[in-house]
Amino acid sequence: MLNFFKKIISSSTGAPLIPAKDDGVSQPEAPRIYSRSEHNISRSQISENALKVLYRLKKSGFEAYLVGGCVRDLLLGREPKDFDVVTDAHPDQVRKIFRNCRLVGRRFRLAHVHFGREIIEVATFRGNAGEVPDDDLLLNDEGRLVRDNIYGTIEEDVWRRDFTVNSLYYNIRDFSVTDYVGGMADHKTGTLRLIGDPETRYREDPVRMLRAIRFAVKLGFTLHPDCEKPITDLAELLHHIPPARLFDEAIKLFLSGHALQTFEMLRHYGLFQILFPAVERSLSVEEQGFPRLFLVRALENSDSRVAEGKTVTAYFLFAAFLWDAVKTYAEEQIEKGVPENIAFQVAANELIAEQVKRVSLPRQISLAMREVWSLQPRFARRRGSKPYRLLNHPRFRAAYDFLLLRIETEGVDPELGEWWTQFQAAGEAEQKKMTQPTQKSNRKPLKRRRPRPNKPSNADTAKD
Repeated sequence: MLNFFKKIISSSTGAPLIPAKDDGVSQPEAPRIYSRSEHNISRSQISENALKVLYRLKKSGFEAYLVGGCVRDLLLGREPKDFDVVTDAHPDQVRKIFRNCRLVGRRFRLAHVHFGREIIEVATFRGNAGEVPDDDLLLNDEGRLVRDNIYGTIEEDVWRRDFTVNSLYYNIRDFSVTDYVGGMADHKTGTLRLIGDPETRYREDPVRMLRAIRFAVKLGFTLHPDCEKPITDLAELLHHIPPARLFDEAIKLFLSGHALQTFEMLRHYGLFQILFPAVERSLSVEEQGFPRLFLVRALENSDSRVAEGKTVTAYFLFAAFLWDAVKTYAEEQIEKGVPENIAFQVAANELIAEQVKRVSLPRQISLAMREVWSLQPRFARRRGSKPYRLLNHPRFRAAYDFLLLRIETEGVDPELGEWWTQFQAAGEAEQKKMTQPTQKSNRKPLKRRRPRPNKPSNADTAKD
């Protein structure tokens, strides 16, 4: 046993991959152990609550590691969003150790250890699906590989993960980093590489194609040629992913501060048209840079807000995505004699009904999108009480920002935006003056004449 660990520690390169077996999953020869002096992860960078979980599992006689994105981000000098722990303890054993623990999940049980608002997720090592009987390895009707989740060892767990840079294990026992797949080397070269055969891994879970784009953009890494080659041919597999799951992925793709670059890469690999078919149709018939310029500005604004620490609303960005398709459809209805407000309602119903078949839109988001769209024609009505009603609408600010985006890219009269900007800042008297109806004529009003005294009649004169 001592000689075995000496062999591990003396290894100087990332572990080579043995050729993939029939199940498409490569197997490790031996891990590369990076001692504390060979990496930059410090316990001072790790959440205090995550350390509590790690130490208590260790004290209870179990293995305990940080794994995944938190290790990746720590190595890159970034602050992790959350900390995930893996262990050889089963979920019920974790629950006995932590009274503040809740078990979640059906297919694969996870332990959530609660510390106020912070939740440390603890997962048991997953087993290698290659050891599952052939009857349990299935291709579903869409050609996706379906495998059962079973408990296993750390050596098996690493092959159930997706990318090499997400498959590094920080060991609380000696503060080392364990690398089975050459993830540290890929960190140094800025390469995003799938573990195992890429086509097989994409067929197991087509969402990995979206994750590949997201991580490549987020980390500034380059997709390995073997990783990017199958994407275009397998993009259609995303049709069979539940729309609700694709919504979760879309949020991560476009609200993380790298929306514009993500949009460009998704289109490059043919993935965007699967997620937003109506938008892709609009892009194919753009005129004078619109709607492409409109979308680019919306994505740039979103990225700028994230960079400034401001909130970004999903409904605004999705409303921008579908605006051209909604507007075009509404204009067609108006030409048929449908009233403008009804035309926009019909267009919104039609486009949202199509969209939710690909990427689900929760009701609160779709309702907010409809309101932003329906308010756009109302900005042209600036007389009487209508401007006041619009100003007090709950979605006014979002609709106003949407209007400014249209003015910048769509050719809407800038005077309209200037008027509404001034109207918001004006006092009550000025607002009243701005909303007065215009005079239909420039003629001055006629002066009222004084009534003339009655002239005496001839009869009265004769009397005199």
